[in-house]
Amino acid sequence: MSQVRRQAALRPRPSWGWQDAAACRGEDLVLFFGPDGERQPEREIRERKAKEICGQCPVRNECLDYAISRPEKYGTWGGLNEDERASERRRRMRRANAA
Repeated sequence: MSQVRRQAALRPRPSWGWQDAAACRGEDLVLFFGPDGERQPEREIRERKAKEICGQCPVRNECLDYAISRPEKYGTWGGLNEDERASERRRRMRRANAA
């Protein structure tokens, strides 16, 4: 148990300051995370709207880096949905392994 606490203490804490400048600040969270039981056509429309907001965001890269480093399993972060982030995470891992 103490080993787990030590490992958690060694993990760097994320900086949340970027969220203050996020374009999504004040938006309804359902736009980025979706309601339970959402159908695919509605999801596509919702994600498109969320990605439009992300596309104008001054901290999009910080948001995406945060979501990939966690990894966040749900929602739209940094302009990418769950599947797109998983693909980006794999791409970054391949790049890091090649270096």
